[in-house]
Parts: sequence; structure tokens; C-alpha cells
Amino acid sequence: MNQPHSASIGSRLWTLGETVVRGLNALQPAAQLAARWFIAGVFFRSGLTKIADWETTVALFTDEYHVPLLSPEIAAALGTSAELALPVLILFGFAGRFAAAGLFILNIVAVISVEDMPIPALQQHIFWGSVLIGLLLWGPGRWSVDRFIWPWLRERVVGVSSPASASEADRTSPRRI
Repeated sequence: MNQPHSASIGSRLWTLGETVVRGLNALQPAAQLAARWFIAGVFFRSGLTKIADWETTVALFTDEYHVPLLSPEIAAALGTSAELALPVLILFGFAGRFAAAGLFILNIVAVISVEDMPIPALQQHIFWGSVLIGLLLWGPGRWSVDRFIWPWLRERVVGVSSPASASEADRTSPRRI
């Protein structure tokens, strides 16, 4: 007699779990957009600070940021350009994984280049790196330019429709018997 009752509770818990997962999945595009917005703001503001006083920026790259293999002027120009361009890409989700990878590398170079980075600053860089790894692994999400342009571009360049557009075509085309 206990069996049907416990099966009913198990069934209800399973259904509740599925509902929670569906709800979390529905929030995923918003979370990816929020992550893109946050990380783009961090790096873009840093780039704006650097171009606001270029002489100080070059002095920082000369004295404080020791970027291996590059002169301070070139490192400052490349770093600032990346901090201004890549956040725009990541914000719109255009070449989102490329932008996330570029900012991740920039973040690592920043950590390696500053010799005596305070612990709170290091923790910020670790957090930013974690957000960027998430965007690199899972992409910019459904609310991105990539979601729309890559299937179209793949079909034009390679001549093969993506699985997403193929399943979409199956849903919209009439069924043949």
C-alpha cells in the first residue's frame, strides 16, 4: 500500500524538477545577455580610461605592465584597441566566442604583466576570466547576432544548412506521406 503513495510523491517531485529545469532554461538567454553586458562594460570602460590619457597609458605599459615581446607603445595600442573593439562584438554577440577568447587572453596578459597585483584585483580578474570562459564554452546565446548570422553564413559559404535551420525547415514545410 505504501508503494502507490511513494510513486505518486516521486512522480510529483520529478514533474516539479522538470518544471524548474524548464524555467532555468528559459532564463538562460537573459543570463548570457547579462554576462555579455557586464563583461563588455568592464573592458570597454578600461579602454576608454586608457585613451583618455594616452601618455599615462604608455607610461604604465613602460613601467608597470611588462608585456613580453612587445614594446610598450605597441602593447598599449594593441591592448587598448582590443579593449575597445572586442567588448562591442561581445555585447552584440557578433563573433561572440572569438571576442570572448580575445578578452580572455587580454585578461591573462594583464594578470601576468602586473608583477605585484593586489589580491582583490587578482580576484576580479579571476571572476572576469570565469565569465569569459562561460561565454567561450556556451557561446553568446540565443539573443545574439551569431544565432542568426552563422547558420546563414554557413549555408552561403559551405553550401550546407546547419542542423538548426534544417529542423526549422522540417517544421515549416508540409509533411509528405
